[in-house]
Amino acid sequence: MKTLYLDCFAGISGDMFLGAMVDLGVPFETLKAELTKLGLDHEFEIEMRRDEKLGIFGTKVDVIDLNASHSHDHTHDHTHEHENHHHDHDHNHGDSHTHEHENHHHDHDHNHGDSHTHEHEHHHHDHDHNHGDSHTHGHEHHHDHLRNFADIKGIIEGSTLSKSVKEKSLKIFELIAIAEGHVHGKPSDEVHFHEVGAIDSIVDIVGAAICLEVLEVDEVLASSIEVGEGFVKCAHGLMPVPAPATAEILSGVPILSKVKGYEMTTPTGAAIIKAIVSSFPSDKAMRIEKLGYGLGTRNLNIPNVLRAAFIESKVSDAKAQWILETNIDDMSSELLVYAEERLLAEGALDVYKTQIIMKKGRPAIKLSVLVKSTDMEKIQRVIFEETTSIGLRKYPVDKVKLDRTYEKIETKYGQVTLKTAMLDGEIVNIKPEYEDCKRLAIENKVPIAKVYRAIDELKR
Repeated sequence: MKTLYLDCFAGISGDMFLGAMVDLGVPFETLKAELTKLGLDHEFEIEMRRDEKLGIFGTKVDVIDLNASHSHDHTHDHTHEHENHHHDHDHNHGDSHTHEHENHHHDHDHNHGDSHTHEHEHHHHDHDHNHGDSHTHGHEHHHDHLRNFADIKGIIEGSTLSKSVKEKSLKIFELIAIAEGHVHGKPSDEVHFHEVGAIDSIVDIVGAAICLEVLEVDEVLASSIEVGEGFVKCAHGLMPVPAPATAEILSGVPILSKVKGYEMTTPTGAAIIKAIVSSFPSDKAMRIEKLGYGLGTRNLNIPNVLRAAFIESKVSDAKAQWILETNIDDMSSELLVYAEERLLAEGALDVYKTQIIMKKGRPAIKLSVLVKSTDMEKIQRVIFEETTSIGLRKYPVDKVKLDRTYEKIETKYGQVTLKTAMLDGEIVNIKPEYEDCKRLAIENKVPIAKVYRAIDELKR
């Protein structure tokens, strides 16, 4: 199993994730070629370069919005290129005079000798610099083609991207759409929001799904996510860090706020984490096989990079499954049966219930669920949604399985699948599949025991 670990000590954004994946081994030309399948080549360009942050070398990926670059209207004598993408929302708003707008290739230190105020209309991506004087900066990036979630679903579903890339991309987009819709009080499909509508976010998100497929990643783990701390000025006034949509997306995810004065994780970065990470282990006992670094834009007093690694985790392939357990003593048995059905429908490998006596002599049920590590988050959600549990235990399990083969045989009642288990090449058990026997008994209106006897006669 190929496990990817994301060390988000400086947060995460879409372009940082792409940079880390290219640094880990995704061929940049392959990424570009796959992105052409969106049919949006006329709207963007994607660039890559090697660079460093505080001595750490890695890969910087930039998405260039061609519509925005053609619409900049500079009506004053001095030209400022604020190609500062959404990728680093780390504006220091504690000083109304000096803002370092980092361009893709170099830094612009704007030291205004007067009281010019930079008001960042903080729609996650669009930085509208209002200088409080007659200078006109046409950087609002209000594209005529700004899209909503429904538009983007149509683009992705109508593309020639692979099924897995489509599914993963839409999962990430949906997380942002739901969060933005909740923040703005609108259905997710109807929200015209900058985070998903901007072309750079579309490329970042679809690109992330492409990279995971190219690298054949089976499982993604992550550290706690650095989100930053402070306030950012937006169209509605001062907003806390993390921004409302980011906070909504990261619900249930462990976060840190060690970097003061900056927004370190964007909604796109948050949604990538929420969509692909199966767990956030506090124990970092792992063996690193390969490292990659994706660079952010701004220069900070810490390396502004996303560190990604292929690891051999201490949980081996044999332990890629987990048991989730919770004790329940205050729930209707009917509702518990429904919860079991939901868990199995969502991908639980097994669900079983054990009668137990809890403290103070209370009779209860221990609900145990066997899950793949990649399904753990959604199964936990079902447990909390469909039962009265307010906490659970989880631990990895070893599994030892016999080799097995399957063959279909024809009985007088119909076709049945036989499962044969073998130990060191010797047959130790042959068993018909119960669901097949049940189906034939119902179809033929005979007791199920007769179906089993018919199978036994053929086995002799």
